[in-house]
Amino acid sequence: MKRIKSLLSLVVAMVISGAGFAGPTESDLMKEAKISKSQAEKTALAKLPNGVIQSGELERENGKLVWSFDIGTNSTKDVTEVQVDAKSDKIVSVKTETPADQAKEATEKEK
Repeated sequence: MKRIKSLLSLVVAMVISGAGFAGPTESDLMKEAKISKSQAEKTALAKLPNGVIQSGELERENGKLVWSFDIGTNSTKDVTEVQVDAKSDKIVSVKTETPADQAKEATEKEK
């Protein structure tokens, strides 16, 4: 019975604090990154020279630590997402997102 109460207390404490459920924070990920955000921005913008970075974040995507940037251009409402490897400074992915894609992604992040 004591074990059950102890275990229950531990679970309640973890739920209240969010421990064990939340992913790593950006500052946790920064400790692993070898490429600065500004260097990754330069790499990403080299792919879209007339682009403007709308947002950027450090995240783990498919097991890889990447700087992810949404880059817009004046010629379209689409946004190009460019992911730069945070350890090697190589472009990992380039995807074009329509406004509908962006709305769907924003909804998924809220969940």
